[in-house]
Amino acid sequence: MSLTIDTFVTGPLQVNTYLLRCDDDAIVVDPGSFAKDAFWRFLQAEAVQPDAIWLTHAHGDHIAGVAAVKQQFPAVTIVCPNVDAALMTDADMNLSRPLGLPIAAPPADRLIVVGDVLHIGSSEWTVLDTSGHTAGGVSYHCPDAGVVLAGDALFASGIGRTDIPGGDATALLANIERHLMSLPDETRVLPGHGPATTIGRERQGNPFLL
Repeated sequence: MSLTIDTFVTGPLQVNTYLLRCDDDAIVVDPGSFAKDAFWRFLQAEAVQPDAIWLTHAHGDHIAGVAAVKQQFPAVTIVCPNVDAALMTDADMNLSRPLGLPIAAPPADRLIVVGDVLHIGSSEWTVLDTSGHTAGGVSYHCPDAGVVLAGDALFASGIGRTDIPGGDATALLANIERHLMSLPDETRVLPGHGPATTIGRERQGNPFLL
């Protein structure tokens, strides 16, 4: 398995957009920018043709670039957690309108549920329930690579906000404990914002989990 992961900080809210490549497949996770920034320049320079967009959740900052990617690569498949599907096309529900930048993305081509298994080339990714920041938030875990894409559930020394519409602090903490803290300590956590971390580091030092 030849998995590579490139990270780009995109959009005004500094979303971590990930480009995952394995074998001949390429996946964009949480495209946060519709501007021609470093992410777009990289796609052009590397002649990358994304096969799909995976969303960890459908808040406006994480879907801001979905329409642009779909326009540039019409064959791309938009993959969204089923519970968050309505947020894709509603700028009030995805909280982008209150920030003054209403965003409506194209509807998802594929809706996923917890327990689904997705593939990037020969790598296998399981959809984990990490809802609580949004009602449908998920993480994507690849055991063979020792990586989890945690969206806005778990950060380095932090967790996702729950004081917003659709937020549920009890659910988020329970899902982090059940589905993320059960992973091996060495698992790399690639969050929706901020630096990467590991499960072990957060288990030992995250003040929200102690």
